[in-house]
Amino acid sequence: MRKSLKILLLFFIISVQLYPQTGGTSTYQFLTLPVSGRIASLGGKMIAVSGNDLNLTFSNPSLLNKEMNNELVLNYSGYFADTRYGYAAYSHSFGKLGNFAAGIHFIDYGEFIAADQTGIITGKFQAAEHAFHITWSIPIDSTISVGVSLKPVLSTFERYRSTGIVADFGVSYISMNRLFAVSFAINNLGRQISTYYGGNHEPVPFEVQLAVSNKLEHAPFRFFLTAHSLQRYDLLPPEENTDSNSGYNNSGKESSGIEIFGDNLMRHMVMGMEFIPFENFALRFGYNYQRRQELKIPTRISTVGFSWGFGLKISQFRLDYGRATYHLAGASNHFSVSTNMGNLYNKIFD
Repeated sequence: MRKSLKILLLFFIISVQLYPQTGGTSTYQFLTLPVSGRIASLGGKMIAVSGNDLNLTFSNPSLLNKEMNNELVLNYSGYFADTRYGYAAYSHSFGKLGNFAAGIHFIDYGEFIAADQTGIITGKFQAAEHAFHITWSIPIDSTISVGVSLKPVLSTFERYRSTGIVADFGVSYISMNRLFAVSFAINNLGRQISTYYGGNHEPVPFEVQLAVSNKLEHAPFRFFLTAHSLQRYDLLPPEENTDSNSGYNNSGKESSGIEIFGDNLMRHMVMGMEFIPFENFALRFGYNYQRRQELKIPTRISTVGFSWGFGLKISQFRLDYGRATYHLAGASNHFSVSTNMGNLYNKIFD
């Protein structure tokens, strides 16, 4: 236990010494998108829960466990403006050596018309990015595990290319009854190796997260709370945080210091809930406060920031769907299929 606490303390010390980065200020932003239907339906951030869902290790490698031995996951997401992305991974357990997984993550921005400076069309070009995942985890004791993912990145926009290398680190505590979990993760720690143009190195989307989940023992509910972007305290836009004591809310009225603090605190939070009436079926709901505040239209807020989905197990396959509303202009759809290849093989040939 003492060794586990030292590892957790080391991760915390590393995180507070790193330079903060937020969305829109770094390259390789596709690394921050939710890859599975389950995660998308719970608000887009979820790194603390027990189980055998290999998709959970995308942002927290310490959740990789021996129950995921021979697990295969396939994910596809329909994003905005004909952009699509996906993630596929496979895991295997090697006993005392730990648990390993390998995967690939891609985003395809589609085909574009190329033109010169005078507007004459010269052809077409494509834009896409890829990341390869190599994940390892090992249990420290019966309740605590640690893990790391190494992710080489290749990004191509027309003739401009960039390569990079980032890593994720995680530590998780899961109670003996598997009802309660808490996790700490450092995501996308690394840098560009080669740049798109000249020597202009851009930051990568570094992030620190802390999350908890709890399954009620005698009721079919599981609750999630994730604190994200902990590497930076202030997530308010400049116009809402003019100084340390005052700002202006959406109605144009001056906000108090307490209101500004509460708004900033909530922008770090993502909340989710699973309703599990049956063993093979689950309904999911999520709320992302920062997404709602940044993308809503004050005169018509609607369901911006909310998400929902469901999970269904049919024979040897698990199907997950998630839909997240980013803006009144549309929502993203996420589809996931997973199976255990060992169990599937035995089912077919037995």
